[in-house]
Amino acid sequence: MSGQVGHAVSPAVTDVAAAIIDVFVYVVVLNLFVEYFPTVISETFTLSLLTAVLLKGVLEVVLLAKKRVVARFRRASRPIGKVVAAIMVWAVAFGSKFLVLEAVDVVFGDRVSLGGFFSVSLLVVCLLLSRAAVRRLLEGPVAG
Repeated sequence: MSGQVGHAVSPAVTDVAAAIIDVFVYVVVLNLFVEYFPTVISETFTLSLLTAVLLKGVLEVVLLAKKRVVARFRRASRPIGKVVAAIMVWAVAFGSKFLVLEAVDVVFGDRVSLGGFFSVSLLVVCLLLSRAAVRRLLEGPVAG
């Protein structure tokens, strides 16, 4: 086996693996919220897992929208363009919480509740921070 060359992993496989890890991280964080925040409810573990998958999808769309708006902000050369782009960044960040709440309500009804605006805001921040921390941990030490 010493003469074998390692196989390169395609970017698609890496993206799928990252998405699966994100969902696992989201399940852990979501279930911690279910345990410690009375307004966050999931009737079963299966619903928590499905909610994590839904959150993964919704948050990916939100992050993509935010990335586009931030790029627009950076490209804006006039002050009015910067102000409009800054308002758009705020609108995406603020509106995303309502999008998450509505998506969960439409898909799961009363069987899953993420509480209100403040609890879902904290949940989203914790989800994204946990995701970033796990990704950084898995990248390993940076050669310097």
